Amino acid sequence: MLPPRTPRPSLNGTISADIAVIGAGFAGLSAARRLSQLDPKLKVVIVEAGEIAEGATGRNSGFIIDLPHEVSSEDYSGSDGDERRHDIKVHRLAIALARELATEKGWGKDIFDACGKYNVAMGPQGDKHVVSYAKQLEKIREEYCLLDAKEIASVTGTNSFTSAIYTPGTVIIQPAAYIRGLADSFGDLVKLFENTPALSFERQGTSWRIKTPNGVINAGKIILANNGQAQSFGLFRGVLLHVYTYASMTEAFTPARLGGHRSWAATPAFPMGTTVRRVPGEAGDRILIRSRYTYNPGMQVSDGAIARAGRIHDRKFEARFPMLKGVQMQYRWAGAMALTWNGVPAFGEIEPGIFAAIACNGVGATKATASGIAAAEAALGVDSWLVDVFRGFAAPKRLPPQPFLTIGATANLSVKEWSAGLE
Repeated sequence: MLPPRTPRPSLNGTISADIAVIGAGFAGLSAARRLSQLDPKLKVVIVEAGEIAEGATGRNSGFIIDLPHEVSSEDYSGSDGDERRHDIKVHRLAIALARELATEKGWGKDIFDACGKYNVAMGPQGDKHVVSYAKQLEKIREEYCLLDAKEIASVTGTNSFTSAIYTPGTVIIQPAAYIRGLADSFGDLVKLFENTPALSFERQGTSWRIKTPNGVINAGKIILANNGQAQSFGLFRGVLLHVYTYASMTEAFTPARLGGHRSWAATPAFPMGTTVRRVPGEAGDRILIRSRYTYNPGMQVSDGAIARAGRIHDRKFEARFPMLKGVQMQYRWAGAMALTWNGVPAFGEIEPGIFAAIACNGVGATKATASGIAAAEAALGVDSWLVDVFRGFAAPKRLPPQPFLTIGATANLSVKEWSAGLE
């Protein structure tokens, strides 16, 4: 949906850096931004295997969420030392970086919109969850607004939703435009090379030597921000679950065909349900549908898998927007997530001078941003609250052996999707 851009050149030759960042997604670019803030004289190099915003980051659904989907855990009323109790504050630090960037760039709501989000229900089961969630938010004194069927219809333009809860803290972004802008925000001392995969790295005295197809980087430290691809270096084997989620977006339609607001974003009442966005544009409006999860240990998705997910999206779209009959899906895609069995990030100094910001466990725009900030601070020895929180997480739990892992992961995802029902 954005105009084409010319990618930055790939690396040719040998260069040196204080810190090299591998991966230019939410985590890697946020880490580089934080590094440049902490020490503007620091020489930072970023290498990206593909092109900016062409991967999963640019295809993100665009929610930078402040509140977890569930806040009923005892963790949120426990002691100050409980790591889970800090989730909301961590998320809001990520939003603060995004807001600072948006202000610096002078972005409008087409790229950065602090509009909040809706959790929507499609039946009695979802309605109960909405009410339960409101009670949870009440206990931790978070702002919210409950909407009945008529009220949420006035927002979405459809009578398909039976209730909703609105929370104001979520920011909605145009993910590809956001990540392009973040990549363009650095000073001259941050060098970014696209189409430059890091093939390997090895210790050379007190520094690290990173090999790329046509060049070498000699760096004092490395921040790994390439999520599941960290396994390409032999790291985190046996602890990362590679799960793909799928989305479809309609062709542009005349805004008059659908009432309500022209821009809104909704997550489902149940975590494994269906996310929906209405995206306005000059050529018309579009609806984004995100649903379906699969376990893909080989980190590849077939055209057939995307087609099967697309058929599910079509049914969900028709059930929610019968007034848009005849509007076709123009785009379909899949995006990778790296999860751990116990839901913790793979974070920290894994070898002297190598810092990991891996495994966001979903809500990638938020959690990956936060982990990138924390990795940057840790790499520079900054003693921050955020670093303490990330260091406080348990180690990722080892996964069961195959074939039990594939059988269990696939069954677990299927049961959770089935439990979401209409949602």
